[in-house]
Amino acid sequence: MTTIDAHHHFWDPQRGDYGWLTPDLAHLYRSFGPADLAPELDACGVLGTVVVQAAATEAECDYLLGIAARTRWVFGVVGWLDLRSRSAPERIASRAGLPKFVGVRPMLQDEADIAWITSPGTAPAFRALAEHGLAFDALIRVPQAAHVAALAARNPDLKIVIDHGAKPDIAGAERTRWAAAMRELARHPNVHCKYSGLLTEAGTGAGAGDLRFYAQMLLDLYGPSRLIWGSDWPVVLGASSYRAWIGMARDLMSEAPPESREAIMGGNAVSFYGLRPDE
Repeated sequence: MTTIDAHHHFWDPQRGDYGWLTPDLAHLYRSFGPADLAPELDACGVLGTVVVQAAATEAECDYLLGIAARTRWVFGVVGWLDLRSRSAPERIASRAGLPKFVGVRPMLQDEADIAWITSPGTAPAFRALAEHGLAFDALIRVPQAAHVAALAARNPDLKIVIDHGAKPDIAGAERTRWAAAMRELARHPNVHCKYSGLLTEAGTGAGAGDLRFYAQMLLDLYGPSRLIWGSDWPVVLGASSYRAWIGMARDLMSEAPPESREAIMGGNAVSFYGLRPDE
């Protein structure tokens, strides 16, 4: 099975642009780079990865692109650009030709105005993303889902992926409202979903049984062609280990046909992001 980790991070707190990363997060407040992740990939048979932004700055986007340029197994970078800027279409166009730049992610879950992505001022940016074949990673929770669904309806050519299954409150047994939101998003064929982050939302000590309802719901709604696995490393370390999560993810999909498991654990990431593993 070809496995691609379609969602992880690298960061260095000393860079100073991670507003959310404070010393209170003791297990995360240090530098995480390729040398830290490589042993996990080797142990788990992961061929390559997509690294995703963790700071709302273009400087961090350049930092990640620099890492990707010198790290063979980083196949793609999802960076940050200011989609509300009047120059957003030009900034997107200039990035689109860069090797390994595959998408953009604003940190929507932290936005006070959860409807800004459907405002007229952002329309040119989303058109530019679609025109250049770049993906839009939606980091959201349930309250923002309706706005992303509206964005998908207005931009049917835009590739959208919901990060971490919209972060359901698994520890709090949130089901009904989350399932309804995910069902609405799944109605749009241009919306995919990342099979990631669930263990973090379930909390320390959670096992496959705690995640089974959510994993099965995602598979039922998005099917094996629109579900994309990711580790969310190093964030996942707050709940368990890289190796435990990938083992759990594979176990939760064990009853699916082999070709479906292959797609979810790797093939869908390649096709969605346009990765080039052979280069």
